[in-house]
Amino acid sequence: MNVVFDLGGVVVAYDRAALLAELYTDPATHAAVSAGIEEHLDWTEMDRGTLAEREAIARAAQRAGVSAAELARFMERMAMAWTPIPQTVDLLYRLRANGHALFCLSNMHPASAAFLERAFMFWDVFTGTLISCRVGLCKPEPAIYAHLLERYALAASETVFIDDLDVNLAAAAPFGIKTIRFEDPPQCARALQALGVEGT
Repeated sequence: MNVVFDLGGVVVAYDRAALLAELYTDPATHAAVSAGIEEHLDWTEMDRGTLAEREAIARAAQRAGVSAAELARFMERMAMAWTPIPQTVDLLYRLRANGHALFCLSNMHPASAAFLERAFMFWDVFTGTLISCRVGLCKPEPAIYAHLLERYALAASETVFIDDLDVNLAAAAPFGIKTIRFEDPPQCARALQALGVEGT
């Protein structure tokens, strides 16, 4: 079986609220910064690799009414705040040891992707990786799932996709890909077992 993992919220995570609180003490500012960048379409374009981080920060700072320099510090801290979810990493290695081919399909902008590749060793479990900013496509666009299947010659009926967002799973399902909504590592392992994936 081919098992495809999202990264953020599944294999790695960070505490966004804590990072915001380090720079901004006012909850209203937290909301403005989130709305100005992470919940804005510019975030998708950074993930797609079509909008430079510097330009996105300048635009978001203007929308949120905050200092561009402060927002740049937040983005830098955020890119390096990712930490592995240990139980998920253990699951990855168990699956590979049991003969499953593992893949990564993640929306991520360049700074975060580069940090994760420098900092952590779990990449060796993946037969292939597809990072949005390097292919110019983002989940939940159908084209990114088609690209995954074609690039790695995967049979959709023999592929499971794990993500923490329903919208991304819903876009994968029409291809015939099996899907699991990630809640936590034990739940994910149980869901894989229910699909007959051994080694979980």
